[in-house]
Amino acid sequence: MMKRNILLLLLLTVVMLPSRGAEPLKREFRGTWIQVVNGQFIGMTTDELQQTLGAQLDALQRAGINAVIFQVRPEADALYMSYYEPWSRYLTGEQGVAPDPYWDPLQWMVEECHRRGMELHAWINPYRAKTKGTKTLGLKHPYKKNPERFVEYDGMLIFNPALQENRDYICTIVTDIVKRYDVDGLHIDDYFYPYPVPGVEFDDELSYRADPRGFTDKGDWRRDNVNLLVEQLHRTIRGVKPWVKFGISPFGIYRNRKSDPEGSLTNGLQNYDDLYADILLWIDKGWVDYTIPQLYWEIGHKAADYETLVAWWAEHATGRPLYIGQDVMRTVKAADGSRPGQHQQARKMELQRSYGSIGGSCQWPASPVADNAGGYATALSEEYHRWLALQPEYPFIDKKAPRKVKRLEVITTDGGPVLCWTAPKYKKEMDRAVKYVVYRFAKGEKRNLDDATKIVGFTQSTFFPLTRQEEKVKCTYVVTALDRLHNESKPRKEKIKL
Repeated sequence: MMKRNILLLLLLTVVMLPSRGAEPLKREFRGTWIQVVNGQFIGMTTDELQQTLGAQLDALQRAGINAVIFQVRPEADALYMSYYEPWSRYLTGEQGVAPDPYWDPLQWMVEECHRRGMELHAWINPYRAKTKGTKTLGLKHPYKKNPERFVEYDGMLIFNPALQENRDYICTIVTDIVKRYDVDGLHIDDYFYPYPVPGVEFDDELSYRADPRGFTDKGDWRRDNVNLLVEQLHRTIRGVKPWVKFGISPFGIYRNRKSDPEGSLTNGLQNYDDLYADILLWIDKGWVDYTIPQLYWEIGHKAADYETLVAWWAEHATGRPLYIGQDVMRTVKAADGSRPGQHQQARKMELQRSYGSIGGSCQWPASPVADNAGGYATALSEEYHRWLALQPEYPFIDKKAPRKVKRLEVITTDGGPVLCWTAPKYKKEMDRAVKYVVYRFAKGEKRNLDDATKIVGFTQSTFFPLTRQEEKVKCTYVVTALDRLHNESKPRKEKIKL
């Protein structure tokens, strides 16, 4: 009975190697965004939504995705049990109404992603407090208590970025999420000051006059307001759980060349000038741990060419890990001019991987990946994500690896041989082994742990099922430990004959 229980647990906790292979990159960020603000989950029962999300995660796992960015706070609301803000209407259909039967989507997603070997990054929209489509606010909504701290703009409510009490409040929300949930990252996207609407002014003149802080240009003052929040968010997260990464996915154009000689040869909306988001400053100051610019345009786009922008970000945003945000549907709908009959996925991936300063990509959104639109997921699983990959390293946060595992051995169960080991000891949480990598090498083969094709799986447990061979084969298994920031321990090896 005990052997059968062990085997069942193995099947639930082990992430196995995809059956088809591709370019062997040892480390790469392979993310995707799961959004809720489009209303895709409204009206689903608890069971239906869990089944839908579970099916998506299974499909994403098959496509080699190793990080999920899940939207949990689209408009000062919550897709988790919040003490401060109301339940989201994007979950239940009505803001302030808890799910029935009750569940906590963020907690559920953390557990389900980790079980599949994926990271879970909690995605919040810091400033947006009401979208256009929201007609009724829940009783716990912060606007109900302090309406003077918000700016109405084009049918939305925005936390006034000029107010320190708003920055403190947003950091309180982030502290609550990071403290109570085992998230791997805290993520914000491109919504800082709202996207400008022609002829509609953002009404912050009184705030500017009341506290200009020495700025004579309102644009500089607005940028500083956002800078203050980003810096405070970074300090807040580090102070709660230093291993939780802080990531931002800005709009894809920093500045156009016509606005700045160092800008990109593009002609579109600008982070710096229109959204007051100085992403390069945040990178240079070390206030952000990773960046995913949203390069959603196609190769050859007249105003914002993907190839031009990939090159620009690869040159200018290298102070912190850089990943590229890909728009799945735009990619599969755009023809590759150099390859008749094909869409642009292959060319975009080749361009992205041609720069050593780019450490991966993130797919927008998750649903067309899960649905394999245009064969996108097939190409990921068979080509670009064929082999499992560890997450990129973050040595500026921590570079100390955990100790290596102990007592590596094989035990026999009714379901077959199982590789077992003992977790290494640790003194601090940052040094604790939370995941293990299993490698397999043929007899006489050089044990090269940089070769991703030798990774046979990841597991959170201290055991791993081995595949029986039709013929007895001698091989060497190697196990390493990973800490929360994917620092890898020294190996422990065991020669085995199956």
